[in-house]
Amino acid sequence: MPPARGDRDARREDVSEAVWRTLADKGFGGLTLRAVAATMGVSTGMLMHYFPTKRALVVHALDVLEKRTAERPRRDRPAEGLAALRATLLDILPLTPDDTARNRVWVSSWDLALADGELGADQADRYTRMRSAIHPHLEAARRLGELPRSVDTDRVGTDHADTDQLAATTVAFAHGLVVQALFDPERFPPAVQTSMVDAFLRSLAAGGARTPDAAE
Repeated sequence: MPPARGDRDARREDVSEAVWRTLADKGFGGLTLRAVAATMGVSTGMLMHYFPTKRALVVHALDVLEKRTAERPRRDRPAEGLAALRATLLDILPLTPDDTARNRVWVSSWDLALADGELGADQADRYTRMRSAIHPHLEAARRLGELPRSVDTDRVGTDHADTDQLAATTVAFAHGLVVQALFDPERFPPAVQTSMVDAFLRSLAAGGARTPDAAE
């Protein structure tokens, strides 16, 4: 007799939790059916009902990671502008043990994404969504007078296009800092990361963090 729907759903939750615990402990490099089965205390044969291939396991793991990221605790957002952008950037960085573990898992997934066209496209889409989430904060900061208008609107095209580039610069700064903090946590503790975010935002306000088009 097949298990009841509630039992199947509960087991699926158990599987997802085991996948996450394996990721947090070993990263994507150590994510195998055997490792997840050991975490759950079950056979690999049982897990193959959920993941018939390694790629199916990886895809599910990325879904679990994205869900965990979306559901993480976030700082209260000030109304708009640079203060809201500051809160957004701090939520990205590895400032707590949970944030550090999550960022380590994300970084460990990049090698897989680079080797798989579909996974790579999904990762590119995540970056698109990150830039889109930052864009309104930059637009609000311009409207509030916290940021200068486009340095050279004739060359960049429009203020909107300039803001697109600035959003890309902001994401690049944030993830560059993430990687440095993960590899050298003693040099980049939370206080230093926060200070660097504040310095970056001051450079934006001063017009110092220009895009290549605007700086030439």
